[in-house]
Parts: sequence; structure tokens; C-alpha cells
Amino acid sequence: MKCIRVTVTGIVQGVGFRPFVYRLAKELNLKGYVRNLGGSEVEIVVEGPSNLIGEFLRRLKADKPPPADVYDLKIDEVELKLFKDFFIKESGKQREAYSMIPPDVGICSYCLSEVFSSGDRRFMYPLNSCAWCGPRFSMIEKIPYDRENTAMRDFPMCSKCLEEYENPEDVRRFHAQGNCCPYCGPKVWLEDKNRPISVENPILEASKLIDEGFIVAVKGLGGFHIACLASNDEVVLKLRERKRRYEKPLALMALNLDVASKIVEFSEDDARLLESPRRPILLLPEKEDSPVSNYVAPGLSMQGVMLPYTALHYLLLSNVKDGFLIMTSGNESGEPMCTDNDEARSRLSGIVDYFLMHNRRIVNRVDDSVVRKTGEFYTIIRRSRGYAPIWIKLPFSVSRPVIAFGAYYQNTGCLAFGNVAIPTQFIGDMENVSSLIELEKVLTFLIRTYGVDPSKALLAVDMHPRYLNRILAEKWTKTYGCELLEVQHHHAHAASLMAELKADIDSEEVAVTIDGVGYGIDGTIWGGEVLIVKYGSFTRFGHLEQIPMPGGDRAVEYPVRMLISLLSKFMSNDEIEQLIVSRGLHKGLTYGVEEIRATLLLLEKSRLPVTSSMGRILDAASSLLGVCFKRTYEGEPAMKLEALSKSHPSVELLTPRISHSKPIVETHKIFEELISKIDRPREHLAYSVQRALGLSLGELAVAASKGRNVRRVLVSGGAAVNTIIFESIRTVVESEGLKAYVNVQVPPGDGGISLGQAIIAGFKTLI
Repeated sequence: MKCIRVTVTGIVQGVGFRPFVYRLAKELNLKGYVRNLGGSEVEIVVEGPSNLIGEFLRRLKADKPPPADVYDLKIDEVELKLFKDFFIKESGKQREAYSMIPPDVGICSYCLSEVFSSGDRRFMYPLNSCAWCGPRFSMIEKIPYDRENTAMRDFPMCSKCLEEYENPEDVRRFHAQGNCCPYCGPKVWLEDKNRPISVENPILEASKLIDEGFIVAVKGLGGFHIACLASNDEVVLKLRERKRRYEKPLALMALNLDVASKIVEFSEDDARLLESPRRPILLLPEKEDSPVSNYVAPGLSMQGVMLPYTALHYLLLSNVKDGFLIMTSGNESGEPMCTDNDEARSRLSGIVDYFLMHNRRIVNRVDDSVVRKTGEFYTIIRRSRGYAPIWIKLPFSVSRPVIAFGAYYQNTGCLAFGNVAIPTQFIGDMENVSSLIELEKVLTFLIRTYGVDPSKALLAVDMHPRYLNRILAEKWTKTYGCELLEVQHHHAHAASLMAELKADIDSEEVAVTIDGVGYGIDGTIWGGEVLIVKYGSFTRFGHLEQIPMPGGDRAVEYPVRMLISLLSKFMSNDEIEQLIVSRGLHKGLTYGVEEIRATLLLLEKSRLPVTSSMGRILDAASSLLGVCFKRTYEGEPAMKLEALSKSHPSVELLTPRISHSKPIVETHKIFEELISKIDRPREHLAYSVQRALGLSLGELAVAASKGRNVRRVLVSGGAAVNTIIFESIRTVVESEGLKAYVNVQVPPGDGGISLGQAIIAGFKTLI
């Protein structure tokens, strides 16, 4: 006989883990108890014969509930307690080991079956969930994960739900903190802009209204969606006009894989991801005969599709004629998604016609996650529902906490302590005070949850002096008296992937970091870099040729300006004007021919900011080929260029252009060759220019690896998700025996910057 104390960390609170431990111990006739502790960990004290305790420990990992993830077991032998039975003990407040807050989990098949079974007590109940599925992070206020610490404390269980909750034999509802039913749980109703509408079935009525062409705000798991027909041009254009979102693609929700298969092409692996508990939006190639309006994702070849992840969504989609809908974020342009009913009424009344509401509070705003395939990798574009706030294990332990404030675009924050980093859910672009408030809120939640003292933390920010989130970090330094560390943008991109790959503490890596904008150590704008990287330092080995930006931000908004700048490297002013006008590209400038001449004058007379940005080069190519003349959302010209691109066996690829003496990619020479072949099919030229850029960067990466003990090339940054560019880099480096990697745990783009900042600052704490 012996007694052991086990501390279990991982995703072990709010996922049916304690009831599972209880049943397992009872099955093996072991005595003791299990309880939640205040760091999101679970404590088990169990005693009995040694062989049965060994079997208990083996099955603790092997037979755990589907959403659970056992990260670590700390086992100590203690004195025999001579327990009479095994029981679930009241949660403790102390923190003995830190563990993960569970992410929101898509509805399981068992709960869905209950919703569609006419004889079941939960028939047609839109907020059904159990120990294996449903809201978690979006409704938790603090840990430990008990009902009184969640939004479900507002809904006392009825006698039948309480009976399930207390029944050890009820695998999915014993001690399920979200347990409820139509009689005691949250309620759903429909209202117009003035008052609630009295209808027997609010969801069925909402479906009918959508089919009639109305736009409906739908309160979901982590915030509001805006739902409407995706097959009707008039409705889609009405939504775009009201939301002032004229070009940016809109997400779709399809009832099931059969419906999705009418819209997009997908593999078995894609299908598994779509149906997984994470239920992300997955970007997939659109079918030629897709019934979706061309205005849903104008100029793009992929549609973002997700499957329903709550019973409410299933019921709504089951009753619309198409079986699919636009299901886009419920927000005003540039603002965070609405979570509160009154907030939605106020902010969305100019966009939607009706509201489908429920009265369960959303504590933590959680947007839908977005994923796409890049080469063989599933890369995350937006990391939120289903993924956050899962932590990432670091290859070393930081000596004091780090709080990272992320980037300007696609912002996330990150908290690091011990040997883990916890990126926040997606926040959004730091363009307004509301986004800044949201960042402070989510960082404060993590700090409070994990008992971190901000006064003892190291704060990490981007080097850019004008980022709005830097203001927040500087305020914290004054409030808490803590230290601030600047981290270069592309160093952070590379370090984020180093952290994912568990690179050794003294590891040296070669990285290709490609994106739109990052403040360089020389005060110029970087974005097409080949770096030699360590956690604590980096060297800029090579980069894309630096090109002037005539008009600064105006050259970002109007890509023809960047094209003119590139052309000026090898053409006269008259030749440039003739080319631009002959191809009708002057129509992409507000003032037409006059603006061409003004831009050329700027290039001659002014000292302009210069950039090595991959984003700006792709913008220029996109405008030259008549793909996109105005950038209305981040990455638009590059995304539309990739969408146009088609390779073909007969395509004569453009030549990679490297100057090894500097070393740089001579982008203007790629464009010079592109101009000489401008009459070829533009979809082939679009492919070729991206291919040439990727091959060139691959050659620079190989050159950087010479004489160094490196086995791989790390590819990160927003443009790293471009399959043509990534596969081209990969082709070159793998021909030299190196392996190419891209981020898969956090976004390669700016949503992953906070992780990179956290690990770089964490390394500094060791020095």
C-alpha cells in the first residue's frame, strides 16, 4: 500500500477531468480525492496497492476526456491517509503549479444529437454543452474553473440538471460546470432595432428573415456575428455598404461538409480540421461553380469557410435555404467585435436589421480563428477561438515574468513566466483607443489569473516609436516601476519560430522574414530580410533592395506609386509615364497623369523614406499587372496577386537576381525582366514574379548558412504564408540539404510578434 500526491498541469480544468479521475479511481477501488487548485492545475491524492496506482497513472494520460491535455504530472509519495472512499473535494485557492485555461470547444456530437432528438429534454436547445464541449475561456472570470467563477453562475441548475451534475455515472455531465437545459439555462430571443419580437421559435424566425434578405446580428460564443445570405449579390453589397468593408473578404459558415463541398475544394486533412473541436475558419480554393456571390471575396481564389460550433449556429444553418451564410465579425470597421447586448444594439444598429440575442455573458472576447495551408503546413492567420489561451512551452525558463505588447497590425499580447509563454487571443489592429483598452484588459486578465506581479516583470515592445500599444507599455512602466525593452520587429518574427521549434538557448539560425513593414535598426522600413538569429541578438545578412516610398503611407495605399519608384531604377521619366498610361495604370492614382509626374518629381527632388519590404514589392507587381490599384485592407494587393497566379509547364520563369557583394535581391532587375515579358499571360507573370522573389531569398538564405552549423531556414512574417514564395524558398534551401519551416502555433504575421518579443525579452532576463 502507498499514497501519492499528483499535481496535473495542462488543459485539465473545465474539461471533465476531475469526474474522469473520480470514475477511474472508483473503478480501481483506490481511495483519496481530486480537486482543482488556483493555478488551473488539478491535485490528486490517491492511495492503494502499488500495482493499481501504477495502472491509475498509466490510464490518467491514456484515457483522459477528449478535450483534456495532460501537460505534466508531478508525483510525490506521501504518508498513508487511510481514506475511506474517493471523492471530489472543494476547489482550493492556492497555486502550486500553473496550468492552462481551456479554450472554447466546438459542440460535440453527443450534445448535437440531443438537440436534434425530439424526445430529449434538450431538444432544440441552442446553448447545449457538456463537460466535453462548449464555452470555456469566453465565459471564465477567474480560476479555478468552477461554476461560480464563470458566467454560468447567473443560472442556478434545475433539479434535473443538478441530478446529472451529481451523478458519477453521467460521464458528460457529472461536475460539468456549464450544465444547463431550456428550463434553467440561458435564453435566446429575437428583437428588431426597437424591441423584442414575440415568436415561438426565435432561431427559426431569424432564419426566415435571413432568407428574405435581411441582415441579422447573432450573439455567439465569444462575440457577435453578422449573418446574411452569401449567395445574393444585392444582400452582400448592402452589408458591405453598411459596414464600410468594401473589399475585405467575408467569412462563411456552412452547415456541414456536404454543403461546404459545393463551395470549396478540400482534402481529408482539411475536413478533419474543419470538423475538429477548434472549428477554425479555413481558407480553401473556391470551386468554379460555387454558389457564393463574387462579392464575398472579390479578386481572391479562396473562401474562408467554417462549420457551426454551437447548437445555435447549427439550428440557424439548418433552417436557411442555402445551408450556408456569411458569418462575419459583429463590429464596426476597425473596432473590436461586440460582446455585450447593449453594446451590440448601439454599435450594430446601423448595420443589421435584427438581433438574435441570448443572456449568457461573454466575459472574454474571442474572435474566430483563421487558418490556411502553406506548403505542407497549416499556418494560423488569426489565433483566437479554439487556440487561445493555450500556452507554448519555451526551451528555457525565464528568470522573471515578461509581458509583451505585440505589433501594430493583427495585435496579440503575450505573458511569459517559468518555461511557458501564453499569447493572448487576437485583439486587432492598434488603430484606436478601443483596441488599446482591449489589449490592456486581456493582459490584465492573464496577469491576475497567474498571479504575476507586474512590478517584477520586463515589458517588451516593438522598436517603432509611434505604435499605439507602446503608449500602454510606457504607462505601465510608470504605474508599476518596471523596465521596458525594445525588440526589433523581424528579430521577433524569427524568434517566434525559434520558440515553436524549441531551438536551444545558444542556437544560431538563418531566418527569412518577409512582410509589409517593420522598423529597422537603421531607421528605415524593413520587410524582406535574411537574418542570422540568436535569441539575444541578430545580424542582417541580406535583404531585398531598398526602394524609395514616394509619399510615404500614400505609396502603401496606392501601389502604382511603388511601381513608379521601382521603374525609376531602369527607365526614364518619359518611358515610365508612357508605360503607366498605355496600360491604364494611371487610373489607379487619384490625380492620374499629374500624380505620375508629381511622384517622379518627388523621386528626383526629395529625400524619401526607403523600404526593403516584400509587401511593397508585391504591391508594385500587383498594380503593374492590373490586379489591385488601391489597398483597402492589409495585404490586399499581395493576396489578389497570389489569387491570380497560375503556374504552367511552358512558363519561362523570371530569373532570380542576387548581388552577392552586398548581398541583396535586386528587385528592380526582376521588374526589368518582367517588363520585357509584359505581353505574356498575366496569371503566368504573377506566378513568375513571386517565384523569382522566393528563389532569390532562398539563394540568400543558403549563402547565409555557409560556414555555419545550421540545418534549417526559418521563414516568418506576413508574406511567409504565400505558398508560391514559401515553396520557392523551400526549393532552393532543400536542394542544399536544409529544411524550411514556417510558423504553425502562432501566426507567421504580426499576430505572432508578441511570442517573439516575449522569448527575446525572456532571454535577456537570464543575462
